[in-house]
Amino acid sequence: MFNDKSILITGGTGSFGHTFVPMMLAQYNPRRLVIFSRDEMKQWEMAKLYGDDERVRFFIGDVRDKDRLARALNGIDYVVHAAATKIVPTAEYNPFECVKTNVIGAMNLIDACIDQGVKRVVALSTDKASSPANLYGATKLTSDKLFIAGNSYSGNDDTRFAVVRYGNVMGSRGSVIPFFMTLMDKGVLPITDERMTRFMITLEQGVDLVWHAFEDMVGGEIYVKKIPSMKVTDVARAIAPEARHEIVGIRPGEKLHEQMIGPEDALHTYEYEAHYKVLPAIHQWSDDPLRINGGKKVSPDFNYRSDNNTEWMSIEALRAWIAQHGGKIGKI
Repeated sequence: MFNDKSILITGGTGSFGHTFVPMMLAQYNPRRLVIFSRDEMKQWEMAKLYGDDERVRFFIGDVRDKDRLARALNGIDYVVHAAATKIVPTAEYNPFECVKTNVIGAMNLIDACIDQGVKRVVALSTDKASSPANLYGATKLTSDKLFIAGNSYSGNDDTRFAVVRYGNVMGSRGSVIPFFMTLMDKGVLPITDERMTRFMITLEQGVDLVWHAFEDMVGGEIYVKKIPSMKVTDVARAIAPEARHEIVGIRPGEKLHEQMIGPEDALHTYEYEAHYKVLPAIHQWSDDPLRINGGKKVSPDFNYRSDNNTEWMSIEALRAWIAQHGGKIGKI
């Protein structure tokens, strides 16, 4: 569906963009693949990876600037919205800036996509948007609600919006795996809580979920991939088996376990072979056969958390993944 089409990714110089762009170029032949972001140095560094490939374009801009978005979206068919202020402590200490990017930026993008006639938009979300315990999660929940409502806001226009939600991205910059790897020779690893668990998803799996959303969406769906969990202590043992664990306590706004679907969404959630789909509660869309598309409704008390997961990643499996991807861990 992407051959000879124009695709734009906001925040495209981040971890997701560095995986999405080469995968898109390898599996499809888009007319244009536009990287929209505000950091000129990251764009300059990323541009060197693609040489003279005329399909890859770079566009300096900020989702806070609606006029700039409108210019960038001219002639675009599909949009992936990856731009966000996403570091939890940063959001806690800079709440106005987080709201400007994650909430106002989402509103700007929705308006601009409708005005420019974009066909479909998939927004990236996070486990922290489910029953949020910090400002970042609250802004992403708000963003999710905005993109869902955008489908009714667009009226008779063809623009459709959906959301994908996933947890800890393995090996991404600032995440637990590269953090532990920088400390593995110290002999001591800081552990927030021995009970803590996290979902584990690769960037490649995240891209596949976005592609599935584009192909499956009617509008307003939240897609959640089935992925394994790990105890943080097992992540530490996989990286530095001889290291001592020092309990340092949970940081402000941090959860003991990740949650991607809460019990409040169970009434509108359907299960599929490789993912779940949370349908909108508005307009009776959760009863729409086209949106359900063969899914099986989950139980009324269902929730999907990293501690009640039925699938777990072993220490050996994580070590094998690290051995295969070691050169890229923490770089993007």
